Amino acid sequence: MSKTIKIASWNVNSVRARLGIVERLLREEKPDVLCLQETKVTDDIFPADLFRKQGYVHRVLRGQKMHHGVAILSRVELRDSGSHDWQDNGEARHVGVRLPCGLRLENVYVPAGGDIPDRTVNPKFGQKLDFIERMTRWSDGLREPTLIVGDFNVAPLECDVWSHKALLDVVSHTPIEVDALSRLQQAHGWVDIGRRFVPAPERNFTWWSYRSPDHTKNDRGRRLDHMWVSPGASERVLAHRVLEPCRSWERPSDHVPLICEIAI
Repeated sequence: MSKTIKIASWNVNSVRARLGIVERLLREEKPDVLCLQETKVTDDIFPADLFRKQGYVHRVLRGQKMHHGVAILSRVELRDSGSHDWQDNGEARHVGVRLPCGLRLENVYVPAGGDIPDRTVNPKFGQKLDFIERMTRWSDGLREPTLIVGDFNVAPLECDVWSHKALLDVVSHTPIEVDALSRLQQAHGWVDIGRRFVPAPERNFTWWSYRSPDHTKNDRGRRLDHMWVSPGASERVLAHRVLEPCRSWERPSDHVPLICEIAI
């Protein structure tokens, strides 16, 4: 019996459009649990058969037609599923479960926030900040060991983007978003697993725009995807990887998967 559980997280940018590379990820990495964001499909037509054939017989879905959507697929039993409406408008952006090892697993897709970093002229930016604030209040009251994963749509550190100076006014790296995410992290003492295993200022991107035909040439990446764990459970995290080669797979997502291994 394995003494660890392997958990993958991936903003797949439409699960039906990426079925080939999702199957490849499952075949090559064999995670015990896969958390997907931006599935862009309602629950009734989610491609569950592909996952079932690969041994992922447990699933918790929260889908939405054409937009957003989150899912947790698993080889191990999932219990106590639930969802928070941190967007406060019914959008499908969060789902959570309890794993057999006792750890709570939360899968979240934070809104991108539009193009203008000013809530007075861009309501989407305000919605993003409010979403993070609701997560902060939830984190402040959290009393159980938890792993939260997903697309946070914020690159918090200067070294989490290809150019701190160039992106200071670009949504995902503005000071107001970074401050909001910092308050969220402090509310529970969350441990940033990505930077625990790849300390700053080492390069550690998870997203590259589709606007660049070859993302490797200019490497204008950002670290938008994260895995955070409760401080009391941080020593149980034994490994963490960013699967950057997936960005070059056929018909890729603009995000790449993250994987962590946790002691049971």
